[in-house]
Amino acid sequence: MKVNEIFYSIQGEGILVGVPSIFLRLTGCNLRCSFCDTKYGYVQGKEMSVQAILDDIKKFACTYICLTGGEPLLQKDSVKLIENLLKKNYKICLETNGSISIKKLVGKKSLMISLDIKCPSSGSHEQMIMKNISYLSKKDQLKFIIKNKEDYDYAKKILKKYNPQCTVFFQPVWGTSAKKLASWILNDGLLVRLALQLHKIIWGEKRGV
Repeated sequence: MKVNEIFYSIQGEGILVGVPSIFLRLTGCNLRCSFCDTKYGYVQGKEMSVQAILDDIKKFACTYICLTGGEPLLQKDSVKLIENLLKKNYKICLETNGSISIKKLVGKKSLMISLDIKCPSSGSHEQMIMKNISYLSKKDQLKFIIKNKEDYDYAKKILKKYNPQCTVFFQPVWGTSAKKLASWILNDGLLVRLALQLHKIIWGEKRGV
């Protein structure tokens, strides 16, 4: 497997915000979102076996893992890695970009799927597999990255059409107005959570934190 980076930090997004976690970023992504903040993950990385990864993360006194990218499901051994991590009693948050089916991962205990559905400003919204929303359970999470009102209205339509049963997050593109997004949510009475990127609030746009 090609691994971009492994580090220990505070989870900055979603249900587990604030929880110390091991971040395992796999190399490669099939999307090129306009606001991507991990472009270094497209190609940079080193080859590691599943066992080498398991050995490496032992140094961290932590049982929470965020498996991210890029898009981790692009790598053929990603499911094997997830299964091995679960056998070691790790609790996994899998961050996936919405363009690859998650059906094969449904029902795995101690695995939380964090699914993105890209909005128009990303330039990748037409590559989403909307069927993925139906695979999400109550323990999973669905995330929309919102840059403008068009994105917001698009996300609202998706929620109305697919009615996800999991927790839903609306997160402003970094550098855009969280206050404006909050006002739209409140005015419409949406049952979603406003999400901010805690790690960027703490450390800024810094890699490996």
